[in-house]
Amino acid sequence: MLTTNCSYSGLRTLRWVLACVAAAAFLGACLSVPATLKNEHDVPRASAPVDVIPAPAMAVSRDGVFPLRAGTRITIPRDPQAARIAHYFADLLQQTRGMRLELVERSSASVAEHSIVFRLDPPALGSNPESYAIEVTSQRIVASAGDARGLFYAAVTLWQLCTSGTAHSGLIELPALRIDDSPRLAWRGLMLDSARHYQSPEFIMQFIDWMALHKLNVLHWHLTDDQGWRLEIKRYPRLTQIGAWRVPAGAAAAADIDPATGRSRLYGGFYSQDTVRRIVAHAAQRNVTIVPEIDMPGHASAAIVAYPELGVTARPLEAVPADWGVYPNLYNVEDNTFTFLENVLDEVMALFPGEYVHAGGDEAVKDQWKASARVQARMRQLGIADEQALQSYFIQRIEKYLNAHGRRLIGWDEILEGGIAQDATVMSWRGIDGAVSAARAGHDTVLSPWPTLYFDNRQGAGSTEPPGRGHVGALREVYGFEPIPAGIAANQRQHILGLQANVWTEHIRTEDRVAYMTFPRAAAVAEIGWSAPERRDWDGFVQRLPAEFARYRALGLRYSDDVLRPSGDSRQWGAFERRPSQELKTCTDKLVLSVEDDAPIGGERAIFLIDIMNPCWIFESADLSRAAALQVAVGQVPFNFQIGKDREAIKLTAPQTPAGELEVRLDNCEGQPLAVLPLAPALASNAVTTLPMARIAHTQGRHDLCFRFTQRTLDPLWALDWVQLLE
Repeated sequence: MLTTNCSYSGLRTLRWVLACVAAAAFLGACLSVPATLKNEHDVPRASAPVDVIPAPAMAVSRDGVFPLRAGTRITIPRDPQAARIAHYFADLLQQTRGMRLELVERSSASVAEHSIVFRLDPPALGSNPESYAIEVTSQRIVASAGDARGLFYAAVTLWQLCTSGTAHSGLIELPALRIDDSPRLAWRGLMLDSARHYQSPEFIMQFIDWMALHKLNVLHWHLTDDQGWRLEIKRYPRLTQIGAWRVPAGAAAAADIDPATGRSRLYGGFYSQDTVRRIVAHAAQRNVTIVPEIDMPGHASAAIVAYPELGVTARPLEAVPADWGVYPNLYNVEDNTFTFLENVLDEVMALFPGEYVHAGGDEAVKDQWKASARVQARMRQLGIADEQALQSYFIQRIEKYLNAHGRRLIGWDEILEGGIAQDATVMSWRGIDGAVSAARAGHDTVLSPWPTLYFDNRQGAGSTEPPGRGHVGALREVYGFEPIPAGIAANQRQHILGLQANVWTEHIRTEDRVAYMTFPRAAAVAEIGWSAPERRDWDGFVQRLPAEFARYRALGLRYSDDVLRPSGDSRQWGAFERRPSQELKTCTDKLVLSVEDDAPIGGERAIFLIDIMNPCWIFESADLSRAAALQVAVGQVPFNFQIGKDREAIKLTAPQTPAGELEVRLDNCEGQPLAVLPLAPALASNAVTTLPMARIAHTQGRHDLCFRFTQRTLDPLWALDWVQLLE
């Protein structure tokens, strides 16, 4: 079976046509009446919205319907690519609607009545290979494109049309229409972080399937970081033998002893090269290019643990670390280290046939380079003035190696600092400034700004949300993002390849949560990248979501439906209501996270909203008039956060007892003490503990209550789970 060529060697050629294809499709749809119209009722009517995400460039409704039922024929030419796509559509429809269609090959150009036709037409000169057309009449459905990529997306859109309503008595009535469609941007991507938490190959392929159904076409696969090296490199087996495994942070994981070793159980996994080939082949079938990321010169701890000679310090790490954040560990700049990286890249390029390799380049703290006599001597030898220029040398050396092998380097926007070669592509994550600077300097760029397109931010503020960062990155915020910044001149806009959302998984431990945090925000990314600006409409998008959610349910995809929940605050503030930490206010907003408890090892764990720089909470407007006591549930989480010198700014209150206390103060955190709850009952448990009830003095009216722990050390960090006022 043939596979689709999904490489991005044609990106530069595509840039100039993307702007005009949508207009051409619009004009063609408006001016022509297809020759296949056979019925006097099949006449064009006004343009109308369809339950399709992303919104197509042009959809013109007509009179009439096509009746689709079990046994309806799909006719395909003797073309293996068209046949594959037709089978894909039929399988999707059977999976989600339980409707089995009949597939037949045809040897002539004739089109059978009452059938669905998939057709590859000779491409027009300069046309976009992802363009397609769908024509639905009362007699037949014709899906056509000049390239298999476009025909694949025609199949996706046709499936959406078939699943946008309710089937009655095994019959789907498809309204007659004409769709002409083409994408706005060439790079429409998601980044999946498999370094922090390993996901199964089956899930990766399922994730790719979900991407394809949104016309997303780039999977940026984050495979190496401080906390894990996930890709098998045959020349360096210790990268996965050692670098793919760690002991999770916290007392619970430390106490989880593996009987086979007598040590704390290791957590992790890696992808063999055979598995990667299988995933890459599957992605090609779904029009998805995989861009692997091999992080350098920072985020290198796992590799340095496996091969200590790659590091800078004389006493490198002894085990793969489990903290989140930014480590100071960098690769050294010896020739042997570059030989190692080049050998790794040789195997990476053999596995991933796409044009790009992502080299990271972000968050490389230079302290070790500055302190190393060996690195400083090497800088003098190379004539490099400072450590920033040394990183530029590092990235440019890797880039030249990739270029020599017909590949291109892409990296986070830090690679701009110190200068990069003209062929490098910049992924702008620190806002949009990196993209603007890159385009002005003549570099291609992909927009991926924090926080809008960072899907480790929570989708909603409720207590049922999975762990993540404290910021709420709501669907509407994502949908409102414009990928072509106003600061980029018209003659530089060809450098905007597209956009990408990032699913960082420090706080997203399970595959189920990865799906939930990604969708439906990925649908918004898809519409931003595919649909022309004039076709984007928030209200229309929301109106199309119920049909999309029905498809998600049919596919078994867990998603957030927060956007369709009733608006407004549903909480009934008042006496004696238990409020979880998510419904309390953090005293400050320094580094707020929604973190998961480290216990129990198996089963459900509590989730705490906490400002790790100031673990302090406010219970706002508590009605104390009838309150005689309060009860609190608390937990402990490991302080596994690499935040550098910011750690020194965290102020702790000294405890009065060895175990510490939870102080409750009236009106503000400096107010009079209302209650003090000893923490001793919670010391024996790694999970949540409900502390004994504490009586409080009778107080009239509504007041804010401040909750703050006393403790001598940061690790572990006490956290509130919930607070309850008692009558």
